[in-house]
Amino acid sequence: MKKVTILDIAKELNVTFSTVARALNDHPAISAATKKAVRETAERMNYRQNKIASSLRSGRTNVIGVVVPSLRVTFFSSVVAGIEQVMNANGYNILLYQSNETLDQEKKGIETFLQSRVDGIIASISTETTDYGAFHEIIKRKTPLIFFDRTIEQLDMPSVTIDDYKGGFIATEHLIRQGYRRILHISADREISIFKERLRGYIDALEYYNIPVDEELIIKGNFSLEFGKSVIREARLSGLKFDAVFALEDYTAMGVLQQLLEFKVKIPDEIGVIGFANEAFGSLVTPQLSTIDQQTLAMGKEVAKLFLKLKKDEMTGEKKLEKIVLDPLLIIRASSERHK
Repeated sequence: MKKVTILDIAKELNVTFSTVARALNDHPAISAATKKAVRETAERMNYRQNKIASSLRSGRTNVIGVVVPSLRVTFFSSVVAGIEQVMNANGYNILLYQSNETLDQEKKGIETFLQSRVDGIIASISTETTDYGAFHEIIKRKTPLIFFDRTIEQLDMPSVTIDDYKGGFIATEHLIRQGYRRILHISADREISIFKERLRGYIDALEYYNIPVDEELIIKGNFSLEFGKSVIREARLSGLKFDAVFALEDYTAMGVLQQLLEFKVKIPDEIGVIGFANEAFGSLVTPQLSTIDQQTLAMGKEVAKLFLKLKKDEMTGEKKLEKIVLDPLLIIRASSERHK
């Protein structure tokens, strides 16, 4: 069978080649009626658009690159779902790349996106990211770049985050209001702003309620379920006294829960536990894990809308740097609720 071309559709409708081409690419100068006629004829004649040729002509691929630390974490997969919903509804496809929390993989992902000539890149950086060369290359090539959750403050780019300071404050405040006073905080040993902000919120909440900040109760490491367990084991061995734990994220908090239960500790009567991120497993374990919800789906939708707005502003010549900050939500469950 002969392959149907744009010229065949143009002959069928008795219009010019350029009218059909622009109609298929949703050009604003073409009327809705003409676009409808062209699309219906193209479908009837079984026309298949050559996406590569089309993107070379228009300079657009209608593809967005999204780089995330890991899709094993519910937080990131949920944000991606929000991005995809909005982008697909607006005619864009998603190219997805996991850095697996390594700088090398992150660089490879960005290089792949740039070689694929994506229309923009949405990123959340890895815990290893201290070299920003790959991101400078994105900016140099004038490819739109937007960060979500984990950002690079020095680059001052558009972003969508939650208020991590407030999240740290309300998590700690909740524990204080439940009557806990010796609150151990597990933080990260990496220089990533979100974790530093959660720590700052923890410290300020203690000071606000006139509770002394004990440096021994701030433990930093490479956060994971196993690290949560090891913190509790080492605290018991060293005789460190604490009556609650605020972990920087839910997997570490889950490790804390598991180790406390192994030690036959009554949760929350003896020790309360709260995490951060509202991972899916938190409501399925016993006791259910208190946490801070990061509005993941909303974050994904907001970052996609911000990209679309950037593209629109590009056409009108406007330039506005937007940094959207969402509110964290306290989710109180059995692991920290002492008083009904």
